[in-house]
Amino acid sequence: MSGLLGPAEVRDLAALLDVTPTKKLGQNFVHDANTVRRIVQTAALLPGEPVLEVGPGLGSLTLGLLEAGHPVVAIEVDARLAAQLPQTVGALQPEAALAVVTADALRVDAVPDAPGGHRPTALVANLPYNISVPVLLHLLALEPGIRRVLVMVQAEVGHRLAAEPGSKVYGGPSVKAAWYGQWRVEGQVSRQVFWPVPNVDSVLVGMTRADAPGTEAERLRVGELVDAAFGQRRKMLRQALAEVYGSSAEATAALEAAGLDPTARGEQLGLAEFVRLARSEPAGGQPGGGAA
Repeated sequence: MSGLLGPAEVRDLAALLDVTPTKKLGQNFVHDANTVRRIVQTAALLPGEPVLEVGPGLGSLTLGLLEAGHPVVAIEVDARLAAQLPQTVGALQPEAALAVVTADALRVDAVPDAPGGHRPTALVANLPYNISVPVLLHLLALEPGIRRVLVMVQAEVGHRLAAEPGSKVYGGPSVKAAWYGQWRVEGQVSRQVFWPVPNVDSVLVGMTRADAPGTEAERLRVGELVDAAFGQRRKMLRQALAEVYGSSAEATAALEAAGLDPTARGEQLGLAEFVRLARSEPAGGQPGGGAA
């Protein structure tokens, strides 16, 4: 018997738990073992590397990671799924090292240790599509020890995370994600490997962490500037940032001090430019708290 879940097992587990996949929770369960193994292989983890998984659902990817020898700490918001996961793993891979936390990944204030007491250094997950970017940014800010990320997300979101300045899909998430390293789309995932079949395409998007380009305070300030710049992306930066700086004149002064064109728009700036701007407050400018 395979140590992974197939279509029949996925449906049987869902029926057992009286789980109907919901759009609200972004639930689409992977039922193809080959896809699961491909995701684990694409993650290119170190041997025995502890992994953080978010939204394990019925356990398809969890079992794939465990099969490859990776201790897993899984965060699952659905109490029924969280309670069942250790039982599923115990039946199919009784020696596997799994810890399950019942929690909302957006609200956790600490990442638990993986079994064995080791900190997870990789994040591998089929992220709930409706909250994929906020969860990703929250966990990367929370856990600086995560060095490698590979997540399955809606194709549109994955391409946005990996976008470069000037791209049509480049936006706030592109800049905020770039704080942690360079992202790239690492594979496509067929709709047919999910139950239920989603009405969107999926991709694998990955990143290997780089040194942070600034301090935590600067990261928060960059987040505030990014939100303002892309909140009114059709406006010139001197207008879009006027509220942040107090006036268009103050915004212009800050932009010019950072060597940036006040008539440019947010999508023309990369992370390095936003960092320069965060460090360049005009006289009387007030550093902001900002969101991640």
